[in-house]
Amino acid sequence: MILQETDEIRIVIIDDHPLFREGVKRILSMEQNFNVVADGEDGSQVIDLVRNHRPDVILMDINMPKLNGVEATKELVKVFPKVKVLILSIHDDESYVSHVLRTGASGYLLKEMDAESLVEAVKVVATGGAYIHPKVTSNLIKEYRRLAKQDEKHQDSVGYREVEYRKPLHILTRRECEVLQLMTDGQNNRAIGESLYISEKTVKNHVSNILQKMNVNDRTQAVVEAIKKGYVIVR
Repeated sequence: MILQETDEIRIVIIDDHPLFREGVKRILSMEQNFNVVADGEDGSQVIDLVRNHRPDVILMDINMPKLNGVEATKELVKVFPKVKVLILSIHDDESYVSHVLRTGASGYLLKEMDAESLVEAVKVVATGGAYIHPKVTSNLIKEYRRLAKQDEKHQDSVGYREVEYRKPLHILTRRECEVLQLMTDGQNNRAIGESLYISEKTVKNHVSNILQKMNVNDRTQAVVEAIKKGYVIVR
């Protein structure tokens, strides 16, 4: 789904820190398509807020006093399965991410994110994709690498050959291959631009082309697919 200029994304923010909540609301309210329709301070409020305001995306803190974001998400998706939840957290441990995604959340953001990443995440999730903070993606890939090495040892013991690494030059340009590899390394657009000595806008264009050519919705899906098909080196 492509976001049109006339499309409105209705957002609810739930976080027990009023200053953080107000800061996020101010950032999102600056976007033309965004409408922050309500906010709350605890996960126990989420069902009523969604019922009353019918948001497209929920931004929800993971740690709250009465009902945390994980449990609230679990309850929410049972009642409103189409609503998208973006978890906000200070934890970059991959075990948190895996647990949250299993409950039905569509994304995981660290509270250290910049405004641009927050806006991008809301747009991606609202249009049916998934978004994971690049730093967290890096940790997930490290865990994948650890498990892959264990699997390689098992395969070697039973006589399987190592999977061949091959650049997907049949679908991507050489520059797009480089960008895809750096995405797998967990770098965000700014870092990729610095690594390749190109502008951040150019990086965004490359990422958009990669997603389209690989027929995926977001960066995370592209990285997972690239690892599965041997397009990148997990290092």
